[in-house]
Amino acid sequence: MTRIRVALVGTGHIAEAAHLPAFAAEAARTELVAAMDVDRKRAEDFAARHGIPAAYDDLDLMLDREHPDLVVLCSPPAAHLDAVLSSLAAGAWVWLEKPPVLSLAEFDRIEQAERAGGPYVSVIFQHRFGSAARRLIRQVRAGDLGRPLVAQSVTAWYRPDAYYAVPWRGRWDTEGGGTTLGHGIHQMDLMLAVLGPWAEVQAMAGRLQRDIEVEDVSTALVRFENGALATVVNSALSLREESYLRFDFADATVELRHLYGYGDEDWTYTPQRPMPPGEPDIPSSHIAQLPYLLDAMERGERPPLSGPAGRESLELVTALYRAAFTGTPTSRADLTPGDPFYHRLHGDTPGWAPAPAASRGN
Repeated sequence: MTRIRVALVGTGHIAEAAHLPAFAAEAARTELVAAMDVDRKRAEDFAARHGIPAAYDDLDLMLDREHPDLVVLCSPPAAHLDAVLSSLAAGAWVWLEKPPVLSLAEFDRIEQAERAGGPYVSVIFQHRFGSAARRLIRQVRAGDLGRPLVAQSVTAWYRPDAYYAVPWRGRWDTEGGGTTLGHGIHQMDLMLAVLGPWAEVQAMAGRLQRDIEVEDVSTALVRFENGALATVVNSALSLREESYLRFDFADATVELRHLYGYGDEDWTYTPQRPMPPGEPDIPSSHIAQLPYLLDAMERGERPPLSGPAGRESLELVTALYRAAFTGTPTSRADLTPGDPFYHRLHGDTPGWAPAPAASRGN
């Protein structure tokens, strides 16, 4: 069987800590043929450390010479759109780190560039793919837990000033948003996977502690189409870090406490329910998600978290920003090309949108 040729774009921590183990686990089906980074020496060092045969500092040159089947984008968010469009034009599928792009407008450009049968773009939201989450989603769809009623999504993380000293962080034009987009999106995505489409969002956001353009805290109330109500907290200021999800159904409460990834032991059911016999514990990880993408590539089908499914978390994040910055409830019908938040997550809101260069003294 011919192995899928893979190129890694962006050779920072996430590529080394999460992507390399995922492709090592799928070595029978994949082959890492190139590493690319705008810092050529970093790309060369990364390739040498991990036995990758080629290193580049130019994406188009890499695509032209290596002809990868799959491009994995681990670069900062502002670089995603152009790299995705170039990769699709070259015939490569794309596995895209979150946040996928900086706006719904950019995401819709990606969808327009995809072709029937591939190449497609799949967004990385690995928390959907742990065995416990997949089991819960099946139970909810089957009605085993009763009607969904109440939910909580808490991303209580801590990021010191030094974290934002990295030049592209904390800025709308390069990171796209703050803790809502960059951190809380993981828990919110899993909440969406369990509860389905949202209907309305009310929210607040603050820049409470860090000297950055974007928010370091946000909170929201979300009403889902099935009637369930949820609270959402996203924080980069929480010294005792935790990721927490709680779902109250008519017949059960299900809770998840973890930080950056979970296993079966991190979930609690009330009343307690036995584990299905013989079912393996698959932790949430890139390793868990990658096989679904490779299967889809081999079949020429749209993969999970591609197209509308890949868009839905960014859509909820956009609604949260709009509701917070305008002080008005937001529904999906508000997020159209005629709305400034469709194009920029700050929505040109005074006090949140970056000041023009002239007013900054440049």
